[in-house]
Amino acid sequence: MLNDLQIIEGCARHERRAQQMLYDKYSRFLLGICLRYAGDKAEAEDILQDSFLKIYFSIKDFSGTGSFAGWLRKVAVNTAITHYHKNLKHRYHIEIEEYVSIETGTSSFEESFYTSEELYMVMNELPSGYRMVFNLYAIEGYKHKEIAEMLGIDTNTSKSQYSRAKAVLRDKLEKLGKLKNSY
Repeated sequence: MLNDLQIIEGCARHERRAQQMLYDKYSRFLLGICLRYAGDKAEAEDILQDSFLKIYFSIKDFSGTGSFAGWLRKVAVNTAITHYHKNLKHRYHIEIEEYVSIETGTSSFEESFYTSEELYMVMNELPSGYRMVFNLYAIEGYKHKEIAEMLGIDTNTSKSQYSRAKAVLRDKLEKLGKLKNSY
């Protein structure tokens, strides 16, 4: 088994064995990232495939500063954003003003109360713009200004989409909780 440095060097030389080892080692990790940005598993797998192509062709640009997993994550996130922009015209579009949810003011939910499948399902019910902003801000840690630049939107739009995404998630999780408790 090769270590990361050997895998990186092998991939930079376009060695099939090193590429396969990289895929085997990191594909599940990167698929998890892609799933957060995609509408379904098939779309996530498309993003993952595109991410690996970018990784294989640009791995020589990895400087070695910072973590390799962090660099891979960044490639996957950027690929998801590119995929979002390319497919934006094909998605069902909801105007923000038509999709307003009122904050419930309910106290926070316990993470262990919901399964990962339930959380995944609820996240995928968000409109794609809300989901993109929520993931970039809450999970990836980008600032609203950075998100606005990446997505080509206003900073205030990023903030309002994040706020509305939280409200929608809270509402959906509250309904899911009531449904689960009724059994």
